Amino acid sequence: MTTEERSEPALDATERQMLEGWLDYHRATLAMKCEGLTDAQLREASVPPSEFTLLGLVRHLAENERGWFREVLAGEELRPIYGTDEDPDGEFHLTEADTWEEARATWLAEIDAARANAAKVELDHLSVGVDSQGKSFSLRWIYTHMIEEYARHNGHADLVRERIDGATGA
Repeated sequence: MTTEERSEPALDATERQMLEGWLDYHRATLAMKCEGLTDAQLREASVPPSEFTLLGLVRHLAENERGWFREVLAGEELRPIYGTDEDPDGEFHLTEADTWEEARATWLAEIDAARANAAKVELDHLSVGVDSQGKSFSLRWIYTHMIEEYARHNGHADLVRERIDGATGA
């Protein structure tokens, strides 16, 4: 994903095209916020002692893509990518071995899997996975939630990027 791939959905798009378009827009925005930075910069914490970094954020959104589109929507039984029982927020706890190359590849692979699972069903389709009360989620709800998730975190990414090198904007 690069900045060239980022475009707003058409003003006359169908509902599905609109939801997919805005989700892709926000995915591309996160990629933009990470472009041109070194691994060291992508590891810089927003405000120490916080461990919130752009690298951790990309890993977090890979977990979200996997969780909502693979585990919840499709009912795939998967282990977390980065988290463990002992460290459920493992995506934010970076080691020296963690790289942008791996995180980006994992995130993009989860986006591809999300698109493939979503393409198989209609917006009203209810998920295989359920919440704590046994209720399923429609694909429409999952798209809307993921747009919100990315939009909120892109605001965080904008602030982190500005702190790293002064870059601001879209």
